[in-house]
Amino acid sequence: MKVLVTGGAGYIGSELVQYLLDDGYEVVVIDSLMYDKTSLLRYANNPNFSFVKGDVRNIPLMEKLMSDVDVIIPLAALVGFPLCDDYPRDAQEINHDVNTWIAQNKSPEQRVIYPCTNSGYGVSIDGSVCTEESPLNPLSLYGRTKVAAENEYKNVENYATFRLATVFGPGSRMRSDLLVNNFVLRTLRDRVLVLYECEFMRNYVHLHDVCRGFMFILDNWEECKNETYNLGNDDLNMNKLQLAEKIKEHLPLEIIRAEINSDPDTRDYIVSSDKIYNKGYECEYDLDDGIRQLITAFAIIESPWFANY
Repeated sequence: MKVLVTGGAGYIGSELVQYLLDDGYEVVVIDSLMYDKTSLLRYANNPNFSFVKGDVRNIPLMEKLMSDVDVIIPLAALVGFPLCDDYPRDAQEINHDVNTWIAQNKSPEQRVIYPCTNSGYGVSIDGSVCTEESPLNPLSLYGRTKVAAENEYKNVENYATFRLATVFGPGSRMRSDLLVNNFVLRTLRDRVLVLYECEFMRNYVHLHDVCRGFMFILDNWEECKNETYNLGNDDLNMNKLQLAEKIKEHLPLEIIRAEINSDPDTRDYIVSSDKIYNKGYECEYDLDDGIRQLITAFAIIESPWFANY
């Protein structure tokens, strides 16, 4: 089978490609290469891999690329609320409008797996655990555009959508602005973390468990299609103070709880991924694995500030 991955040079895509190739898929990536120019180089000698440099808003190009693929994985997006707030038109076009076009123009037989974000839950008002049935209340343009795109895919056949937890772990297109990755980097550099609004809850998932989630859906398509799944590690629903204390088990760290300033990211929720677990999926990587891997990765990278802004 042939897979088109948009935004495939990014943090998730550059690792997911390896999983797809290892499983025998032919993979085509389209990416504008606005960040890392080398994250896909290791696939250049694989005859089942091909790359197109381009913008997903180029509809004639997308029509050509979609014409002969069996699976579409639309990863291309402006990710995170700071970047989307800086470029609101691009966020609307790439995060929502392009996905609307893909949903409306894919063939009924083509499979699509779309990664949304559990940022869409916003704040759990009553402290209850968020499931796929919980109301969505995105607090940012990023969350609103991603949730709107998820809704577009729900209008077609042969789809699956993920609501991803905050991803962590090293990758070929490194991200050091994601919370776990950022906390580990700051600890290595400064040996101190200043925490604002420590009680805000988030959930997390290792980058490779995300890739494994995509493969699980592909391998169990008939049982999993036409549904939405939270994808996170339910053992890693924790607040920022708990995260910092876990990092302190691995590295010397002073934790300072700030009482005055506020965190501009006001998401606060506990999320359950029982739905996909009940299908047979399991996470393999815990937070200790990720912290150890990140320590090694940041020892290799001399200038490790890789962010989406």
